[in-house]
Amino acid sequence: MNKPVRINQLWQLTKALSFELTREPGVLFWGILFPILMSLGLGLAFTRKPETIRKVAVITTSDSVSQESELMNFLEYRCKKNVPDGRKDFNWQYEINDDKLGKTLFLFYRYDWKTAMVSLKRGTVNLILSSNNGKTEYNFDPVSSDAELTYMKLRNIIGRGEIPSDQGNREIRPLTIRGTRYIDFLIPGLITMGVMMSTMWGISYGIIEKRSKKLLRRLVATPMKKSHFLVALITVRVAMNFVEAAVLILFSVVVFGMTIQGSLTALLLLFIAGNIAFAGIAVFVSSHTSNTEVGNGLINAVVTPMMVLSGIFFSYQNFPGWSVGIIKLLPLTILTDGVRSIFNEGAGFNEAAFPIFVLSLAGVVFFSVGLKIFKWH
Repeated sequence: MNKPVRINQLWQLTKALSFELTREPGVLFWGILFPILMSLGLGLAFTRKPETIRKVAVITTSDSVSQESELMNFLEYRCKKNVPDGRKDFNWQYEINDDKLGKTLFLFYRYDWKTAMVSLKRGTVNLILSSNNGKTEYNFDPVSSDAELTYMKLRNIIGRGEIPSDQGNREIRPLTIRGTRYIDFLIPGLITMGVMMSTMWGISYGIIEKRSKKLLRRLVATPMKKSHFLVALITVRVAMNFVEAAVLILFSVVVFGMTIQGSLTALLLLFIAGNIAFAGIAVFVSSHTSNTEVGNGLINAVVTPMMVLSGIFFSYQNFPGWSVGIIKLLPLTILTDGVRSIFNEGAGFNEAAFPIFVLSLAGVVFFSVGLKIFKWH
């Protein structure tokens, strides 16, 4: 009698595939350590530092800065002079201290136009100061937020006198509470991106590689069902995803003080639904081809657009308005928005029910189609 589900066969397949996975030394690094290192690096980079350094170029050739200009008066009489040496290459420095916004240190470099433009292109400086008829001119890319902020701070102190620290910003309330920081935005995105990358590369590429090496052809002669093989492969990968996500969440809680403000049950179900969705897509993508180069292209065609568009590292609201509606339909966007709402907005099962249903349905549909057209060789 042909049983639809053979528990012992499924268990043996799962155990064998788990041994195959854990014996790979790269699994520990790319699956667990790499996301932690990425979150640590980006978290530290976008966490407010006690001192912010902004570098500015000053044009001093062709009489661009005369001794009577407001810029030269500011540099010579209000800034601390420095003689460039091997350790410090700037000419002047100026500090603005603020209890709420932290200390800002401006470093001014004496350059000619050619050197200043090269430094601007390389990102060494983000603002160029020059003088015209005694008045200060600010040259910068208006699209650069750093350059605009540097300009806004400097224009209030050059030629006007320093604004008292409690004037103009007494109504400022810096948002440093949990849920509003960049790291709170980043960690859920890294978790969901890890689900996508792990399932797509772990399942899709694993199947394609086995097919290219004729390993799947040998399995045709066995009584193993292809559905059991695929379910076992998915089970091992999903279990690995749970370990990776748990380690990353624990790290973010300990190091960055993150909290999960919503329902843990909803988060668990949404995480499972996301794994189902991408596991189904992975099976569908790898159902036919045996060429690893073609497989690489297919996998990248799926993961790269979503990694860029779905708001992992920055909000997808920055894209044109007509594209936002399309971006919201992507599986990674649905998963990421749902996980972020649970982490940072206190969402519960009611809010997560729709994305759980959509992701689960998508996974089942893609898996069913992939299973139907699956080729052993």
